[in-house]
Amino acid sequence: MIQEPTQEPRDADAALDPEDASHDQIEALRGEIEQLRAEQLRERADLDNQRKRLARDVEMARKFANERLLSELLPLFDSMEAGLSAAEKADPLREGMELTLRQLHRIAEANGLLEVAPKPGETFDPDRHQAMSMVEAATLPPGSVVQVFQKGYVLNERLLRPALVVVARHD
Repeated sequence: MIQEPTQEPRDADAALDPEDASHDQIEALRGEIEQLRAEQLRERADLDNQRKRLARDVEMARKFANERLLSELLPLFDSMEAGLSAAEKADPLREGMELTLRQLHRIAEANGLLEVAPKPGETFDPDRHQAMSMVEAATLPPGSVVQVFQKGYVLNERLLRPALVVVARHD
């Protein structure tokens, strides 16, 4: 018997079964789809994070937009309180100053400004108070406020100015 020479296919793709080629092509497309889905999820998460960050920034800007104005009013509060402490009790001007100061405080509170005015005997809070000195105080426990030199203020839980206080100590 004479054997006929076998011819080899000219290109490698022709040697593959058409079904195998379709299967490989489908798998490649599936991989590409998965990659596109992952990219879409990442982009959606990035957009969501960006939206949340922007909303947080807008909220902070709204919350502290009047910080400068309220900070500049603090010396006015101090001056009016000093004037009231020096004024006579029966003076009609005193009553007007008290009403004005109360109204200013209401407006400031409506905008998030709160006083930090510890009473004698309250515990010293380093986050809201600044100790100006320490004194012997037999009637108060160590680390408590003895006297307030100047009130402090907090705007929406952010300290604008600490209260200046004298703290008790025991030797």
